[in-house]
Amino acid sequence: MTADVWLPIPPEEIEGLPDGLEYRFWDGGEDGEQEFPGDPADCAFYVVPYMKRYPVKVRPLAQLRNVRVIQTLTAGVDDVMGQLPAVPPGVRLCNARGVHESSTAEFALALILASLRGIPGFVRAQQEERWRSAFHPALADRSVLIVGYGAIGSAIEDRLTPFEVARVARVARSARTTARGPVHPLTDLPGLLPEADVVVLSTPLTDATRGLVDAEFLGRMKDGALLVNVARGPVVDTKALLAELESGRITAALDVTDPEPLPPAHPLWRAPGLLISPHVGGPSSAFLPRAKRLLTDQLRRFVNREPLRNVVLTTGASDA
Repeated sequence: MTADVWLPIPPEEIEGLPDGLEYRFWDGGEDGEQEFPGDPADCAFYVVPYMKRYPVKVRPLAQLRNVRVIQTLTAGVDDVMGQLPAVPPGVRLCNARGVHESSTAEFALALILASLRGIPGFVRAQQEERWRSAFHPALADRSVLIVGYGAIGSAIEDRLTPFEVARVARVARSARTTARGPVHPLTDLPGLLPEADVVVLSTPLTDATRGLVDAEFLGRMKDGALLVNVARGPVVDTKALLAELESGRITAALDVTDPEPLPPAHPLWRAPGLLISPHVGGPSSAFLPRAKRLLTDQLRRFVNREPLRNVVLTTGASDA
């Protein structure tokens, strides 16, 4: 049996891949039906195709009988979690921490600024050849709440700093202290939400965060506040958000939706005060060089039997 590595990036395009492994290109193809590049039983290291539909990503898993590492190229691993019972015990699942922080944080700032300063309205006015001046709030002097203070949440705060915001509050699964100040636990949200002008969601999708932003959460947001979601669509209760948007009490910017892709005629498309982008926070020119560096480093560690980076869980372990 060979030690195959299935890569969604052609191996000849990745410099520095270590010797001793058989590299095979597989990204599912345009229709998701691309033939496997070899015997799945020979695959020891599976890199999940990026920006592919869920069925494509998980299609090989049940046949990877000897896989030892599953590496995603996304920060979240929720796409593959449901299929992990199909793989053997002892498989390490790793995410792409370090790949998406810059791009996603940059895009979160773009959504905040575009929403606050009324950019969508200016675009519509341009298309109609109308000169429509207006007064809009600035990001300066606003209070921002970041829900999900991991690597991406921290990168968002990095980019908020030059904008002279009045205050940044941070929330994560559990409390801790950082050089910038305290990180509050999720249980503190009821007291923090009424003080925030902008609420940014950058939390992983877990059982604890699915539906976190429900009617009660939204009801605690102050009048005129902006909700920005660069996390996962199911973190937000779509029906509850629609009710708040249609009331005009808050506004929102969503890079992710539930359902996703958002189908034609879905009421979110026409909801007032809403800016929608098609899950493009991560894919940018910043992605590929960082993804290649991560893969090269992970595979070097794998060959040399060194600890891997970004291990989220090991299948068959008590916390899997």
